[in-house]
Amino acid sequence: MPLHLIKLAVGCESVKELKGWVAERMQTARKKGLPLHHIHVTRMTPKRVEELLAGGSLYWVIRGEIAAREKIIAVEPFRDKDGIGRCRLVMQPKVIAVSPRPMRPFQGWRYLTEDAAPPDLGKATAASVAAMPEPMRRELRDLGLL
Repeated sequence: MPLHLIKLAVGCESVKELKGWVAERMQTARKKGLPLHHIHVTRMTPKRVEELLAGGSLYWVIRGEIAAREKIIAVEPFRDKDGIGRCRLVMQPKVIAVSPRPMRPFQGWRYLTEDAAPPDLGKATAASVAAMPEPMRRELRDLGLL
């Protein structure tokens, strides 16, 4: 059973904006001739790497709710120029919308078990939910209608 990570998408207002960020990074990587992977650097390195690489994803919390995920394909510990340990989370550059679920803020990342992870939105559902204005979607979710 895969294990996942969950992290706040600080400064991101919507899944659409996250997709835009990833697309922008992929465009830059393409221009530089780099591999087309989305990389996110964290301070702490996960200890349960094998479980993460067995199909795990990084779930993104956007504006107080788990909203999207990206499949993790590598975990690369390294030291930065100041000698501080860091970790690259290497992901497929495909942002997948998930069924929104409220989540309180926290620092860093946390493990998320398979049974606690929200399901992906179906393509038809994802398109219709993504097309809604963010405030409307949040209100419908709060009313239990989404």
